Parts: sequence; structure tokens; C-alpha cells
Amino acid sequence: MVREILASAGHDVHLAPDGASALAAIQAREPELMVLDLVMPGMSGIEVCRAVKLNPFTARIPVLMLTARGDVEHKVEAFEAGADDYLAKPFDPRELRARIVALLRLVRREGDRNPTSGLPGGQAIEDEIARRAKLRERFAICYIDLDNFKPFADTFGFTIADVVIRDMGHAIRNAVDVVGSHEDFVGHIGGDDFIVVTTEQHAEAVARECAVRFVEVAGRAVGEEALRRGHFMGIDREGRAREFPIARLSTAILFVDPDRWISVSHIGSLAAEMKRRAKQRGPGTILVQAV
Repeated sequence: MVREILASAGHDVHLAPDGASALAAIQAREPELMVLDLVMPGMSGIEVCRAVKLNPFTARIPVLMLTARGDVEHKVEAFEAGADDYLAKPFDPRELRARIVALLRLVRREGDRNPTSGLPGGQAIEDEIARRAKLRERFAICYIDLDNFKPFADTFGFTIADVVIRDMGHAIRNAVDVVGSHEDFVGHIGGDDFIVVTTEQHAEAVARECAVRFVEVAGRAVGEEALRRGHFMGIDREGRAREFPIARLSTAILFVDPDRWISVSHIGSLAAEMKRRAKQRGPGTILVQAV
């Protein structure tokens, strides 16, 4: 029924029978928007949505969640998993069409450059990675993430947090200018996630230089005294005051072999998993893997 409604409105619609099939279909061909049912065989809509949003190269895909469960708890769970909108069944077909048009319009309006850092994001990052793969030459992707940034933002406020994100973008560009090459690409995936596309020879030097330069960025935000102590007082998720270490950079470095290339989305899944492993090893970790 949903397919007929959307097809009649001029959309090109493809169906997946379950969550695993949906994730596989995304790697083959990225959609402009996903409509997910909350209850599905194998993986729930929540699990699929979370997997899509954790992948830095599919996170920008808007997700509309459909469900017969209209209670607040399920709505909150869907939004916490990254859903962009929620529609309870039964629904009026006109509302479904209107919500999808609004989501697509919002995505296009956001453009392809991050307003805080001024760096290219989204499609520009994907295009650069795909371009490198087509050159049939090995290259490297540095996936850079800030450790302990949420408690930092909660403690110092989002105005200061935005300044840190902006200055971090500048620091990464400067690091690439010093130890990278003029062909390197710097992008901002979103939030506190950045990416550098460079050569295998330059990748680890770029990661180390970014980490060094970020110390100056953090110092300007928290002050010299907190920087000397190496920590600041913040509020954790349970609302308790405790010490947090000064934010540092964790970097996942992927050495990409074009002969083993699958898709940008596949690379994104590998990068997200490597970043998770890097953060598990502790702040400031640089993890390298050939893919």
C-alpha cells in the first residue's frame, strides 16, 4: 500500500522484506529516504535505523518510522535511534506523502557544506571517496572523532562547543597543509566527526598532527588550568558531577585497496566499526587497518 501511494506521487520505490535486506540494499544503491516499519522480521526498525545512522556515509539518509504503536515510549525510542520523523498507523495517505516531501525538502535545503566548520560534507565526501577508488590507486581514509565531547558540550554549553568544532576543522586543515599533500581532502561528516582522504604514506602523520593541534583548541576552550590538570568537572548521564578527561582525538585509519572495493557505504560501515574499537581502547587512540 505504501509503495502504491508513493509511486503514484512520482517516487521511485523499492521494497525490502526485512531489515537485513534493507541494509544490504543500501550498500548497493543509496536511497534518498527510508520508510521503516517498527516491527520487522530479524531486525526491528529501531535496529535498522540505528545501523543506518551509525554509518557516517549513510547517516544523512532521512528515516520515517511507521508503526501501529503510537505510545510515547516507542516514539522516543525511534527518535533516540536517529529517526527523523514518525507516523502512527492508520494514517491518511495525504499525510504520508506530505511528510516525505517535507523530509526530502529539508535534506536538500541543508546543502552539502557544514555551517559550523565550513567544510564539505555528505555527498561531497562520498564523491571524493568514489573518485579515489576509480583512480585504481591505493589511498587512506582518516576518520577523526572527539572523545568525551558530549559531557564537554553539556558542561560548557553549545556555543563553546560550536567554537571547538569550528576550530577543530581549522586545525585539521592546517595539519593536512603541514604534513599532508595538496591533493588531500578534508570533510566534516557532522557533529564531532571529521574525515581526511589522503595517501597511505601521509595518513598516520596527519592523524598525529591533528591530535597535537587539537590540544591547543581544547586549551582555549577549557582554560590553561584545566588543561594542566588534564580534566574538567562535568555532569554525566545520570546527572552526577564527576571529572572528565580533556577531549582528545581518536582516529580510525583505513588503507583502501581499490581492487577490493565494494561501495562507499561498505567503507562507511568499516569506518564506524573501527572508530568504535578505537574509542574502546581509550582517548587518543589511532587504529589502522587495511581494507
